[in-house]
Amino acid sequence: MKLKMLLLLLVGTLLTTSCKETKTETPNSSETSNATVYYNGDIITMEGDTPEYVEALVVKDGKIAFAGNSNEAMTVAGPGHKMINLDEHTLLPGFMDGHGHAWNAGFQAVSANLLPAPDGEGKSIDDIIRLLNDWKAKNTEAISKYGAIVGFGYDDSQLKEKRHPTADDLDKVSTEVPVFIIHQSGHLASTNHKGLDAAGYIAGVQDPAGGSIRREEGTDIPNGVLEEMASFIPLIKFMSTLDTKANELIAKAGIEAYIKFGYTTVQEGRATSDNCETWKTLANRNELPVDVAAYPDIQSQMDYMLANGDSDHYTNHYRIAGVKLSLDGSPQGKTAWLTKPYVVPPPGKSKDYRGYPAIKEDTEVTRFVDSAYAHNWQILTHCNGDASGDQLIKAVTKATETYGQKDRRPVMIHSQTVRFDQLDQMKALGMSPSFFSMHTYYWGDWHRDETLGKERAYKISPTATALKKGMIFTEHHDAPVALPSSIMILHTTVNRVSRSGDIIGPDERVSPYIGLCSLTKWAAHQYFEEDSKGTLKAGKLADLVILDQNPLKIDPMSIKDIQVLETIKEGNTVYKK
Repeated sequence: MKLKMLLLLLVGTLLTTSCKETKTETPNSSETSNATVYYNGDIITMEGDTPEYVEALVVKDGKIAFAGNSNEAMTVAGPGHKMINLDEHTLLPGFMDGHGHAWNAGFQAVSANLLPAPDGEGKSIDDIIRLLNDWKAKNTEAISKYGAIVGFGYDDSQLKEKRHPTADDLDKVSTEVPVFIIHQSGHLASTNHKGLDAAGYIAGVQDPAGGSIRREEGTDIPNGVLEEMASFIPLIKFMSTLDTKANELIAKAGIEAYIKFGYTTVQEGRATSDNCETWKTLANRNELPVDVAAYPDIQSQMDYMLANGDSDHYTNHYRIAGVKLSLDGSPQGKTAWLTKPYVVPPPGKSKDYRGYPAIKEDTEVTRFVDSAYAHNWQILTHCNGDASGDQLIKAVTKATETYGQKDRRPVMIHSQTVRFDQLDQMKALGMSPSFFSMHTYYWGDWHRDETLGKERAYKISPTATALKKGMIFTEHHDAPVALPSSIMILHTTVNRVSRSGDIIGPDERVSPYIGLCSLTKWAAHQYFEEDSKGTLKAGKLADLVILDQNPLKIDPMSIKDIQVLETIKEGNTVYKK
């Protein structure tokens, strides 16, 4: 403990464990304080362009009352306040979700975990079958009720066989009920023959618009592997069978997955009306421990948005913050829409295969963006490929010409293969990127060798270039594509080291402080919430996270080992390790 802090404590108590608390008392005074003082740790305010530390933080009534020196902190806290000894741990503003799908993160949590290492055991197709059978044995009641076996997170790029499981493979799990497994990207899936039958995917069936049904070689017979809309259609049908209780349990599981990584604001990206109503119900019952910001899908939820609109404030920790638009697929699944061909095209595709758009007609994209601008809805748009980026920039340019360039803060979600010239155009339009630098670890080798080639792979999520151009950005996990790990986001944003140890774009690495900015104050700006969140400043919400180590003071390669000790929302602990 600092000496002057010891002198200020009226009743000194020796604290031997982290984040323990005690209470000061004032003789001959009936006055008590509801304030809490955090001290004896690295308290990083995130206020400046460079790291700023304070000795103490005072929280009152769910807000930050003071951040500064110990003497003044004691005065602001008043008599009878509570003291929290950080025990030399690190205190930061609570992390904010640049982009994710909170309900789907819960769906992932309750499904069979098919993720590859380090997040699961899905190393081979035999592993996938084993994991599904294990889940089947433990979830007989759910399978009987909902009529499906569901798994999440398989990744063909990490499977020993380097291919997707097929209907023949998944028949080894069941031939009696549909087996539906979702690719880690969320943009592909595979199902057994029972699942194909249930979806109506029989020999000769046409591909749905915006999707592709892969076939057995040399035939028109579906092989079980589904891309984009072809995978979404049966998944949406399954989701519709879930009752209110199941939807709420899944939503809560999503929140639990987030808060253990220090998130105090989470996102429901590309929300359905059912998602929104689930969150709203939980909010009305005061069952949301952190803020949930929903972005309904503008393509399918226009009527819902017109009826419910968006809000600049939370009601019981829930608000509709804007809309979501999706223009292509995923690079790791080879469905993102590129201007140059994939290095190794998917089976059956030509050497000039570039992926494909989710919406073919530019006029349709323009119509959706125009609607968002007309209603003053913030729009977040999924663009993994640079061709989809061109499509978005064209639409935003037209909408800006029509409605003027106000402070709308449109966001290009993922911006994986965004070109440097596109960053210039985005800056001029007031559009910011939300990068997915976790790809540098999870799929960096795959992009280098299979999808993009070294030159393009080394430029994915070009954080340093955006920074040099005077842009701010956020970073995200896109849960359930990856676990909602703020720590892994920070690690990959700073280091960009792949599974094999290759640095995927050395010139695009940024400092740990910049990485923290993307999770805190820049994320608050993306949400239009910079006046209430993102930094430790008097008057802002007491949304806090406590880490066991300071990311700014350790070897950057050790960032991945940092542990979240506690998550605090408006002064209340919502998670403690």
